[in-house]
Amino acid sequence: MSNYSRKDFIKLAGLVSASMLLPNFLRGNNKHAAKLINKLSLPQTNGNRLVVIQFSGGNDGLNTIVPFADDLYHSNRPGLGLSGAEIIKINDQLAFNNNLAGLADLHNEAHVALLNSVGYPNPNRSHFRSMDIWQSASDENKYLQTGWIGRWLDATCDPKNIKPHLALEMDETLSLALKGETMNGLAMRNPGRLELILKDPLMETIGEAWTPHDDDHHNVEYLHKTLAEVSKSAGYLHEHLFKHNAKAIYPQHAFGQQMKLVAELILADCETPVYYVSLPGFDTHAAQKDHQNKQLKVYGDTMKAFAQDMKDSGLWNNTLVMTFSEFGRRVKQNASKGTDHGTANVMMFAGGSLKKNGALNAAPDLSDLDNGDLKFKVDFRQVYATVMQNWLGANSEIILGNSFPTLDFV
Repeated sequence: MSNYSRKDFIKLAGLVSASMLLPNFLRGNNKHAAKLINKLSLPQTNGNRLVVIQFSGGNDGLNTIVPFADDLYHSNRPGLGLSGAEIIKINDQLAFNNNLAGLADLHNEAHVALLNSVGYPNPNRSHFRSMDIWQSASDENKYLQTGWIGRWLDATCDPKNIKPHLALEMDETLSLALKGETMNGLAMRNPGRLELILKDPLMETIGEAWTPHDDDHHNVEYLHKTLAEVSKSAGYLHEHLFKHNAKAIYPQHAFGQQMKLVAELILADCETPVYYVSLPGFDTHAAQKDHQNKQLKVYGDTMKAFAQDMKDSGLWNNTLVMTFSEFGRRVKQNASKGTDHGTANVMMFAGGSLKKNGALNAAPDLSDLDNGDLKFKVDFRQVYATVMQNWLGANSEIILGNSFPTLDFV
């Protein structure tokens, strides 16, 4: 650190800390992680890509994939229930909210699958805690410091050649989902900020000069290492950004533009296999219908544009988009024409090589509730196990810490 001051060093560390969740770097030796990695065979990437979309706020699944034929749906929601021109039928029981017309078009091409009643035992209605459970893939009574994608990085990447951009979140800060024991993903929302990092003289110095060695101060060594990894990943992404322009028209909404950026990185043959994107605004306690409809339209239109770019470039068959929310909403509407925090929810999948399409299981049973909430029928970790094992080719049992039966839609 002789060519720059401690102040400069700390300043730059702060610049990348949000992207890499640097509080993690203050840990000491990671014997548990080393043990975990030694137990794993390190599968090669199979060319498949996974795009995870998080609906933040607890999306109302019953007004997303609508059980329109169930009288209990309408009697519980006299002011919110959708019918007639407000829906696009999937079968004789379920329908899309008509603001998901873009997704419905993909469904007509057999490129969409829907899984109802997904959740976990003893559900938690706190946004923070339930999202923590979904992102860490933990039991409801356990608190993990790593996420399921981060542990996938631990299991599949060469620890001597860490590439944070192998799991890329389109945001300013990194979610728990992408935090591993030894490796983290990278968060990036603004390409201009990425360029700022690259142009920083200190970053250039560290990126070019750092080589592995034992430092008397372990935390300083770890920080050097992390900054070097960020520098290399920033350089790699910068080379691929704007190399290919997406041709489809995306909504002029932050989510639409983030998905456009994902499309352009994929079109540029970026080696990132996992992307993570969030769409907020689903905490609809009051005046739900208009607000949720706007968010769903942004999502549906974006999905159609993204799929079109992938199809036009022959990349759709190797791409899977998985959408979830931390919980659903209660079945009965509240007095403010909204819905309150609930439990089980629908998950949506889109891609060009789904083995099954349409509704993968029965519609939610509104006659068999748990104190007004849907009962979960599918553990969300079954979905994670399916995606990791069948799609990404990873050992799901070791990553999840348990064996979960896989599904057969991919």
